[in-house]
Amino acid sequence: MLSESSTLTVTTITDRAAWDEQVLAMGGHPLQLWGWGEVKGAGAWTPRRLQVAGPDGTVLGLAQVLVRSLPAQFKALSYVPRGPVVMPDGVGYPATRSAVTEAVVQWCRKNVGGVGVTLEPDWDAGTPLELDGAVPAVNPVLYPTTLILDLRRTPDELMGDMAKKTRQYIRKSEREDLEFRPVTTRGELAACLRLYRQTAERAGFGLHEDSYYERVFDELGEHSPVFAAFARSSEGGPHDRPVSFVWFAASARTSFELYGGMDEEGQRLRANYGLKWYAINAMRDRGVVRYDVNGLLNDGISTFKRGFASHEDELVGSIDVPFSMWYTAWNKGLPTAKKVVRKLRGGS
Repeated sequence: MLSESSTLTVTTITDRAAWDEQVLAMGGHPLQLWGWGEVKGAGAWTPRRLQVAGPDGTVLGLAQVLVRSLPAQFKALSYVPRGPVVMPDGVGYPATRSAVTEAVVQWCRKNVGGVGVTLEPDWDAGTPLELDGAVPAVNPVLYPTTLILDLRRTPDELMGDMAKKTRQYIRKSEREDLEFRPVTTRGELAACLRLYRQTAERAGFGLHEDSYYERVFDELGEHSPVFAAFARSSEGGPHDRPVSFVWFAASARTSFELYGGMDEEGQRLRANYGLKWYAINAMRDRGVVRYDVNGLLNDGISTFKRGFASHEDELVGSIDVPFSMWYTAWNKGLPTAKKVVRKLRGGS
C-alpha cells in the first residue's frame, strides 16, 4: 500500500501510441486520450502527459494535464479533465489514488506553478481522496451531476428503466422513414455541424468554428464516433440528409457525449430519441460499459437526457489546489477566468 507520493516517479510521455494504449488498458476516460490534448493544444493550451510509477517501476497512474499561460503575476493554470487515471490495486487502491493524485499536483507545482491546478476526476461522489491543500473549485468546467448508463445491462433492462414517454418516442422515431447509422464522411460531418449551429441558435449557446470540431473528428478518430438519423433528400432517394446527430468521445470503458443537435424535421420525427437508443446499443456492442450523458442541468436538453433512466449520478466534482496568493483574485475577480472556463466547457 502506498501512502507517500514521494515514493513515486513522474515521467513525461511523448509517444502517442504508448500513451493511448495505457489509458485504454487502465480504463481511463476519453478526455485523457492523446487526441483530446491535441485538440486543446491547437489553441491556448499545452498538453503534458504524465506517467506515475511506483518504486518497482509499475505504472500506477496517468494524467493528461492541460497547461495555459496567464497574464502577468498569474503566470499559468493547470487543468486535468476527468483525471488522473489510477490503476486499482485491490485493498491499497484508496491510498494509491491519493498518492498518484498528489504526485501529479506536485509535478504541476514544480514544473508549471502559477495560480494552481484544477482536477476533475471521473470518480463517484464520496470517493476518498487525501490531497494536501485541496478545496472545491470556484470555476468548475465539467458538471458533477450527470447520468451514467450501465451498458452491462441488457437492452430490455435499459429500456425498462426509461420513462414511458421516452420509450414511446423511441418506437415512434423507429417507425419513421429514417436511417440510423455512423457518420463517416466529411460531407456528412459538415451537414451535422450545420444542425449544430441551428440548435445553438435556438438554445442560445455559443460554438467554436467548424475547424475545431473537424479537429476533434480527426485527432480522436475511432475514439470519437458520430451517429446521425438520416432522412431522404428526395422521394425514393437514399437516406443522405441528417436531421439529428450525437457525437462522442469514447475510450475502452466510457463513452462521453460531446455534442448533439437536430433540425425542425428531426424534432417533428422525434429522431433524437431513436438515435440516442441506436447510439446506446452501438456503444454497448463496442464493449463500452459506461455511457455518460455529460452533465445534467435544469434545461430542456437535460429533461430529454433524464428520460433515459430513473437515476442520476454524482461525481466528486472539481477540485482546486492553489499554488499562489493570486489564486483567489484569479478565480473570483477576473472576467478572464470565466472566459477561460467558458472556452473549456464549450469544447467539452
